[in-house]
Amino acid sequence: MTESFQSNSLSGSSLKTIAIVAMLIDHIGAVLLTSSPAPYYIFRLIGRIAFPIFAFLLVEGYFHTKNFTKYCARLGLFALISEIPFDLAFSHTFFDPNAQNVFFTLFLGLLTVHGLETAKAACPSQTFLYLVCRIAALGLGTGLAWVFQTDYSAIGVLAITLLYSLRENRITASLSACALLCLLTPLELSAFAAVPLIAAYHGRRGSSLKYFFYLFYPLHLLLLAFLYWQI
Repeated sequence: MTESFQSNSLSGSSLKTIAIVAMLIDHIGAVLLTSSPAPYYIFRLIGRIAFPIFAFLLVEGYFHTKNFTKYCARLGLFALISEIPFDLAFSHTFFDPNAQNVFFTLFLGLLTVHGLETAKAACPSQTFLYLVCRIAALGLGTGLAWVFQTDYSAIGVLAITLLYSLRENRITASLSACALLCLLTPLELSAFAAVPLIAAYHGRRGSSLKYFFYLFYPLHLLLLAFLYWQI
């Protein structure tokens, strides 16, 4: 990798910042612009790049975290904290059993990746037991996402799994994940804009935005819910 390319590449914090801004734009469209078709679709299309980036960074975080248990617990805790703000913003009620926030998807995706890695470490490769354990891990993660109707549902967990399974080839991994997301809606075609951004990742974390994202997610949803009721 040349020095000039390194200077133009993206750190993990830069990628996360792009994803946060895209997510905010997406949610503004989804919550506040539903009566304005053109702005609504423009904002939603921009927002599609957020999930592939967050999913990619989740997988990177799994391989770089010093404490998987704390990482997993943090995701699970903020999934619970964010659920009422998520329901207030998108369903305009305190609790909607038919839609759970994206932290739950990321949480289940992380558990699925851990299950696949555990199977790889515990079972001899290419054996029947190895295959059964990996199918069980994938089936449990995607099944729970589908049953609880998390944001992006089972497709989101599968996209995370693709980013993990094809991690050695970042472009192939992100292209495959974005193609899978297109099964959800044609809007997801703009998710492919995340591919060159992921490809530009240079492997370093950059500034720590860990807690900023965790706090920003429920707080911006509460703000959007408030604005919805004021407009």
